[in-house]
Amino acid sequence: MDSRQFRTAMGNFTTGVTVIVTELDGQEYGMTANAFMSLSLDPMKVIISVGENAKILSKIKESGKFSVNILSADQQELSMIFAGQIKEPRKVDFDYLDGKPVIPNALAQVTCDVSSEYVEGDHTLFVGDVTDLCLEEGDPLVFYGGRYCSLAKEEQVVYK
Repeated sequence: MDSRQFRTAMGNFTTGVTVIVTELDGQEYGMTANAFMSLSLDPMKVIISVGENAKILSKIKESGKFSVNILSADQQELSMIFAGQIKEPRKVDFDYLDGKPVIPNALAQVTCDVSSEYVEGDHTLFVGDVTDLCLEEGDPLVFYGGRYCSLAKEEQVVYK
C-alpha cells in the first residue's frame, strides 16, 4: 500500500467542499478543505484538519479562531482560488459573522473559537466551539474522485 493508493481510496468518499477562513492582524487567510466534521451538538463543536505545510496552520494557531464555509454549487471558483488551483490573484470579498470573516452566500457559515488542537500524523486537528452560524438555501458543491461534481436531482422516494 502506498500513499497514492491511500489518497485514491479516500477520494472515493464523496464530500462537500468548505473554505476555512481565519483573520490575523486585519488580514484574512483561507484554505479549501473537505476534512471537516461536526463533533458534538451539546455543546456545539466541529473539527477541521489542516496539513502541516498549509500556510493557514500558524494563522489559526495564533488567532485562535476560524470559520467553516460550506460552499454552494455555484462557488466552485472560490474553492479553486483557496485550493491554489487558480494562480492569478483574485479579489475575494468577505462578510463578517461574530467578528470572524466568512464567505458570502455560502450554504453554511459556522464561526468557531479554537478549544483544543491535536497533532496527528502530518495534520493538526482543531476542535472549534461554535460561536455563531448562518444558513442559506441552495445546492452543495460536491467533490468525488478528484473532481467537482453535482448531485443528481431525483424523484424523492418514500419508504413505507
